[in-house]
Amino acid sequence: MTPGRGSWPADLLAGQVAVVTGGASGLGRATALRLASAGVSAVVVADLREEPREGGDPTTQALADLGVSSVFVPCDVTSPASIEEAVTAADAFGGVTIMVPAAGILRMEDVLEVSEADYDAMMDVNVKGTFFSCQAAARSMVAGDREGAIVTISSVGGVLGSASMPTYNISKGAVRMLTYSLAASLGPRGIRVNAVHPGVIETAMTRQDTRLADEPGTSVPLGRLGVPNDVADAIVYLASPLAAYTTGTSLFVDGGSHSSKAGRDFTAGG
Repeated sequence: MTPGRGSWPADLLAGQVAVVTGGASGLGRATALRLASAGVSAVVVADLREEPREGGDPTTQALADLGVSSVFVPCDVTSPASIEEAVTAADAFGGVTIMVPAAGILRMEDVLEVSEADYDAMMDVNVKGTFFSCQAAARSMVAGDREGAIVTISSVGGVLGSASMPTYNISKGAVRMLTYSLAASLGPRGIRVNAVHPGVIETAMTRQDTRLADEPGTSVPLGRLGVPNDVADAIVYLASPLAAYTTGTSLFVDGGSHSSKAGRDFTAGG
């Protein structure tokens, strides 16, 4: 089967409104488009810039080509006020019911060389950005008396350590625990919260920022690196009625690398 080429029922997410941070590129862009293919009525694409890092049309244009309403909102996830603007933009479509905080950064570094600024940057984007994205969406859902779903982006690196990514591992481990806490807090309010844990995914970030995507993937049990739609499809599932009784779970999308010795030696996320 060609990776990332499955299809969803076109009405699976009918009437749902999604906010996707980091939605201009990589996993965020793939997620926005796969949510559209599953029938969401609208997507708020929230990112620092509108142009995809991998090139091509902006996500909003690609969504329009699929017949799905959307809007781009400039968003810096290190600023709760900026996140709030993105979530508020969903009100024009009826209010957010799906939040995917996909904005994130990945750096390879020597633990002895990590500066306070390096550490703070990783935590601000990956942890603080995820927390306040989830909070803003949950507040909107509760205020609007809407049930909803939040799908966070952790990583295999949030479970298994790596010598070359100490601050990334810390940040993604925090996202995993945040997911569990939010699931317990928001479940009684009708909001499900789950996490996906990608392995190495071929994106502009893993190619340009780390060169991880240059690895052949032969150490992965399924024999290849992941593509963005592998992760996006897992997110669609967790956001959909198919996962109506699923919350507080971690779904690994890594070709089996977390279960192998190779996965313990070499881990990275989306």
